[in-house]
Amino acid sequence: MKFPVRPERAEEWASLAAEYARAVNAEEGCLFFEWSRSIEEPDTWVCVEGFRDAAAGGAHTSTDAFRQFVEQAPDLVARQPQIIYVDAPDVSGWGPMGEISPRS
Repeated sequence: MKFPVRPERAEEWASLAAEYARAVNAEEGCLFFEWSRSIEEPDTWVCVEGFRDAAAGGAHTSTDAFRQFVEQAPDLVARQPQIIYVDAPDVSGWGPMGEISPRS
């Protein structure tokens, strides 16, 4: 997901994002939940998340943390966030990239 954040609300967003990430990463079905900032658009925060399965993702949207995030985020975003959703049942987390390995 991409979240375009109002520059004047950046500190509030950073606090909300950190708190939300801690809560989501503590969920039983969460494999990973991470935030980063776009290099090309520094006011855009990018979220990458993975859940064990569709049921875990569904359970995530019924948590207090999700409800609180959805309640607070509209005051901090500059535009509507964008999302790509992929359900990949055979993927259980990050895997190695075959094209790059550390040089000796």
